[in-house]
Amino acid sequence: MSHQPRIGFVSLGCPKALVDSERILTRLRAEGYSIAPTYPEADLVVVNTCGFIDAAVTESLDAIGEALTENGKVVVTGCLGAKGSVVRDFHPSVLAVTGPHACDEVMAAIHAHLPRPHDPFLDLLPPQGIKLTPRHYAYLKIAEGCNHRCAFCVIPQLRGDLVSRPVGEVLREAENLVRAGVRELLIVSQDTSAYGVDVRYRTGFWNGRPLKTHLTPLAAALGELGAWVRLHYVYPYPHVDALIPLMAEGQVLPYLDVPLQHASPRILKAMKRPANADDTLTRIRRWREICPDLTLRSTFIVGFPGEIEADFEQLLEFLEAAELDRVGCFTYSPVDGAAANVLPDPVPEDVKQERQARLMALQAGISARRLRRKVGRTLKVLVDARDEDGGAIARSSADAPEIDGVVYIEDGAALLVGEFAEVWVVGADEHDLYAEIGGTQISKRKSRCSGRDLGEDA
Repeated sequence: MSHQPRIGFVSLGCPKALVDSERILTRLRAEGYSIAPTYPEADLVVVNTCGFIDAAVTESLDAIGEALTENGKVVVTGCLGAKGSVVRDFHPSVLAVTGPHACDEVMAAIHAHLPRPHDPFLDLLPPQGIKLTPRHYAYLKIAEGCNHRCAFCVIPQLRGDLVSRPVGEVLREAENLVRAGVRELLIVSQDTSAYGVDVRYRTGFWNGRPLKTHLTPLAAALGELGAWVRLHYVYPYPHVDALIPLMAEGQVLPYLDVPLQHASPRILKAMKRPANADDTLTRIRRWREICPDLTLRSTFIVGFPGEIEADFEQLLEFLEAAELDRVGCFTYSPVDGAAANVLPDPVPEDVKQERQARLMALQAGISARRLRRKVGRTLKVLVDARDEDGGAIARSSADAPEIDGVVYIEDGAALLVGEFAEVWVVGADEHDLYAEIGGTQISKRKSRCSGRDLGEDA
């Protein structure tokens, strides 16, 4: 194996970029390259960058600089590569620069500077490809790009307009992943709910079966594979309503990641967002009537140009009314090339920070209240790790990896990572649940729940 050329790889950014990294690594292994764990062991280093906000640009440029210092031969890809000459201006010695989802271009650059080996060892390549996630869950990207033109975002400039993957191709990849031991499929794209709109929802085929290129039939088909199916980045369009019965029936996890961004009509208009807070509240209430266990996650931006206290108060009122389970909040940050950069009335930085703190304090109480309702219930969880105290760390249907909370299982030392388990919830805080495995005596369960009757809303 010593004759194999070795590639170092640094992957930054969002899950969509992670999928790009996985595809490049899969191609590399298919052609016989091996993957080096350290800079000195690599013959060449690939850095997959993020360029969405200033902090991400800085992190990416720093990572490129480190790779150049430690190794010297660097190929750059990803969203920062789509930002004109930024990379070349800072690091003129890089071997090549490409934009996002550019696997062919990256491979061409690697071939030019580190020729492919003669023996590709195709039999060593797993059918699911090379993954950077743990064996039991994987991201499945169903589309590239975005048709929206939100004022604060440059994703369409970086990744282009929406391009949906063929439905049969998506499902074949999902089948390979499940056969390889993946227990949870995390469905991602820039706008997952728009899947298929660019091809007018044309009919594709999966194992000879006709299937429309549309999120609802795709989700239903994925639900037949026996793994958890979790949907990310779903706009609250009317056709999303059709997904909720699938969640209520257990075909898809009762979880929606909906990036709402704000609730003030005036700010939503300035953001060029395709949503209305009143309609969204009505839709959320209807969803919960159909699927009471539905978990809703969202993200919001505070301090957008022109946001006044009244707009922010509307956002807080919306959060109180919506009772979202999980919320992320970011202060507005100008992004090079975004339309919002020219908007008047910027919000002072100290006001942005103060509003972010107020929003997260409010949401902490809401999240804690909703989590307490699960105390005394039995949940199905997927075990992610063992902890140093002899227990286990797992996630329920309400918990996406790395962004949501977890379930700490006090007596879970015997549980296997990557397997499902049934647990009894005995406690909760603002983010996480605390549980025990089955077989615990009812009297002990009641004492851990502060003596409440197990049917009482905690």
